[in-house]
Amino acid sequence: RGKEEKYRVRMPKLWMPKEYKDKRKSIDDLERNIFKFKKSSEEKSKKMDKEEKLFRETFMYDKEIRVLGTASAQCSVPSQRRADLPLTAGEQLDVIDVPQGHAVICRNAQGRYGYVLVEHLNFR
Repeated sequence: RGKEEKYRVRMPKLWMPKEYKDKRKSIDDLERNIFKFKKSSEEKSKKMDKEEKLFRETFMYDKEIRVLGTASAQCSVPSQRRADLPLTAGEQLDVIDVPQGHAVICRNAQGRYGYVLVEHLNFR
């Protein structure tokens, strides 16, 4: 018995493993981050609603906004008018409407709407 007691390490009774403490901290951080995420998504949805309202006023569009398909931009094109949508090469666009002529109404990832020439798009 004397030898066993000599090599035995005594732990305090209220000892908590380090991994458990780390998990507790990460859970607390996660709960705090959830609220930040909700704020940013609310701001994003407000911005999207504002862009949609601006689009309806500018284009006098009273139909339901439906995505007809997706397309990618072949090249970068700056906007010439307010109604045109500026493009960057490789950008993914949602095609909203196909009016008469060489342009289609598209929406980009930021929620902006505008006319894009069919020549600049690559349909899948």
